[in-house]
Amino acid sequence: MILFIWAFLFFGLLQYQVGQLYSVAEASKNETGGGEGIEVLKNEPYEKEGEKGQYTHKIYHLKSKVPGYVKMIAPEGALVFHEKAWNAYPYCRTNDFMIKIETWHKPDMGTIENVHDLDEETWRTVDVVPINIANKEEVAPGDYKPEEDPALFHSAKTGRGPLGPDWKDELKPDCPYMCAYKLVTVKFRWWGLQTKVENFIHRQEKRIFTNFHRQLFCWIDKWVGLTMEDIRRMEEETQKELEEMRQKGDVRGTTATDE
Repeated sequence: MILFIWAFLFFGLLQYQVGQLYSVAEASKNETGGGEGIEVLKNEPYEKEGEKGQYTHKIYHLKSKVPGYVKMIAPEGALVFHEKAWNAYPYCRTNDFMIKIETWHKPDMGTIENVHDLDEETWRTVDVVPINIANKEEVAPGDYKPEEDPALFHSAKTGRGPLGPDWKDELKPDCPYMCAYKLVTVKFRWWGLQTKVENFIHRQEKRIFTNFHRQLFCWIDKWVGLTMEDIRRMEEETQKELEEMRQKGDVRGTTATDE
């Protein structure tokens, strides 16, 4: 069980929500093509036991995005994963058959120690991994793109960026800020590869979270000023685009290594 945390200056909770949803839609397109990628089955409001939010059910077609040793033993159809998510922002939870992700978005700079209120014994087993989106060293060489580097990017619309090495210490009294706390639990049930695959998944989650939030910051001029109504219309259009993209072209986006 690993807790990934990253803080943002310049973003309040509501503004981050818009940026996050916009970036999810765009990143999904970047990962879809050549028979693989993301298929959206449902994206609709839900209400359950007093909780309200947006429910999504997605299918991830991931043959090229898992290591070779998994492909060798995986039965036909095993590399197609169903993900169900309940986004009751600022709290969100996501489940598939072996990964659970619980996220709290809080108006702080990563100072809450046990934001998910885990019992003491469980909390002792959690590895806490801070993510600094401005640190190029946290990005795999093959993933690096100068146009998606917050240390280089300057927003024409908002004046935000580039982020210097001490950006977290440059908080001004009137500057909005927030932090995302993602608790990732992985349970892989194939005997003999459990530890290796679970470690691989945790590394991939860090890679995905890091790249995604670097993109979110550097795409700000594309999403700043959008409303939630704009986002929902965009999601409907993206759902149709993804289905077309998945059926043609080449495999795109993040691919796995056998580390």
